[in-house]
Amino acid sequence: MDEANHIKYMRRCLELAAGGEGLTYPNPMVGSVVVHDGKIIGEGFHIKAGGPHAEVNAITSVSDKSLLRSSTLYVNLEPCSHYGKTPPCANMIISHDIPEVVVGTPDTSDKVAGKGLEMLRSAGLKVRAGILEEECRYLNRRFFSTVERKRPYVILKWAQSADGFIDRIRKPGPGNKPVWITGNPEKVLVHRWRSYEQAILAGAGTIRADNPQLNVREWTGYQPLKVVLSRSGAVGQNSAFAEPAGTFVVITSNMKSDLPDEVKIKLDYTKPSAEQIVEYLYCRGIQSLFVEGGAEVLNHFIETGLCDEARIFTGKFEFGRGIKAPELKGMSIIKKTEYGKSSLETYLRNTYGNTKELDNVNIN
Repeated sequence: MDEANHIKYMRRCLELAAGGEGLTYPNPMVGSVVVHDGKIIGEGFHIKAGGPHAEVNAITSVSDKSLLRSSTLYVNLEPCSHYGKTPPCANMIISHDIPEVVVGTPDTSDKVAGKGLEMLRSAGLKVRAGILEEECRYLNRRFFSTVERKRPYVILKWAQSADGFIDRIRKPGPGNKPVWITGNPEKVLVHRWRSYEQAILAGAGTIRADNPQLNVREWTGYQPLKVVLSRSGAVGQNSAFAEPAGTFVVITSNMKSDLPDEVKIKLDYTKPSAEQIVEYLYCRGIQSLFVEGGAEVLNHFIETGLCDEARIFTGKFEFGRGIKAPELKGMSIIKKTEYGKSSLETYLRNTYGNTKELDNVNIN
């Protein structure tokens, strides 16, 4: 089969895999299709951890199993080769006498790391890997960040005025609410994003000024762990983010603050706060962090290099003066979207080489 067809079917794998975004943790997102004589005869994706993997769902969906002996299976991630909550997918592929497998990207986790490809080749299957590899890695950027860099993937998000201010100068008090820069469609989108990530972070200044809930209300999905960075620990007993109990953690230097002991993680002054936060989250098994803090928190993550992706809304009106928005470093724009009240620019750290290879990626 020619390269164009390999790309076509791999792109379908990516479309299927994206259906599991936010649902498969700690597993990666995987989609698979079975092709016979130029036609897709089966497809599936990994829906949730503990459930059947994509290859299993794709093979199971084929009505005439005799066709598998002359078919090609496509999958965006190397088939697993180990026993976990489910048996190895490589074994199932081999047992059905599928002669050819096309893979998007190798799985670099310690449990797989090429063993799946080796198992397939040793059984006599024709195996090709590296089709749309950059796109396949981008889709599972959270998973790869965890297994390769031993830290969660970090996404920064903020909204700024047309003249580059993240907020007006506001005096403390209940009457000084934040100025909304974006509209309702953008609000729904942000809640959708929150449902995809395992943790969300804001600084204590944002908590005190805006009293945000930091949850998912405008979308159906999982609620992220809420993380607050506060050197003093003073975020208020009645803060909206603290409901329901047990859904948040406070990173603080003051272990005598006004919140329960079980939600406090002590900061070490000798290390940057951002490094301690991602280390704690990694040890807790969390693969992604969505940062919605104020300018100080956002700039801290940028300065420490712990920013993998940034999503910036720019409004249509000017503030004239206020709190300056952060400035990104070492990142390239990969997408721009226009909304009624703002434009959205998505930036990616130059980790993926030529970001032009990601032009066709579905960025949710």
